[in-house]
Amino acid sequence: MTAPTALLFDFGGTLDADGIPWKDRFFALFREEGLSTPAERFDGAFYAADDALVGTLPKELSLAETVERLSRDLTRALGGDGALAERVADRFFGDAFAKLSANAPLLERLSARFRLGIVANFYGNLEAVCSGAGIRRHFGVTVDSAAVGFTKPDPRIFQAALAALEASPDRAVFVGDSLPRDMAGARRLGMPHVWLKPGQRQGCCPDDAVIASLAQLPEVLP
Repeated sequence: MTAPTALLFDFGGTLDADGIPWKDRFFALFREEGLSTPAERFDGAFYAADDALVGTLPKELSLAETVERLSRDLTRALGGDGALAERVADRFFGDAFAKLSANAPLLERLSARFRLGIVANFYGNLEAVCSGAGIRRHFGVTVDSAAVGFTKPDPRIFQAALAALEASPDRAVFVGDSLPRDMAGARRLGMPHVWLKPGQRQGCCPDDAVIASLAQLPEVLP
């Protein structure tokens, strides 16, 4: 890997969790709270609730409020009540905020060496979410799919971030948890990529690294 000048990160499942996507985290929380739903039904309900929020949320909406809306809509689709939605949202947000706070010192150290950016399939309020979580200052750019009109793995969403950071794909590294969105999108541009996937030993491409937590990222960067 050529020494990079820029690092690009996914948001959900990467900066706010160690490689566990939002869908899987919500599924586990609902089960722990007593609502047992077949995985196939849950997946459909989650994707419908998630898609319905894209481009409809106020740009200034916080992470806590975003999670609350998603939890409420998902709970309603699954036949749960408002109290369940609130419990799940509180637990999800608490875990996410704790991980974002824990990752902040690492991001600060990395920002002293690299230009940092975020590229996320999100709802249109990524900027406010990152500001409220206290991590926005570490990033030169945040690219929200709902704002730019492209979703990962479309190369154009990655190119928007690279252009803002004045970096070429071969001198940047993408860090994400999704094989079909993050890794595949970076690969289309010839951008080195690091897969955040606990329990995975082999990267998705030859010579590409895999890590179990963001804390391991400095160990795999040249």
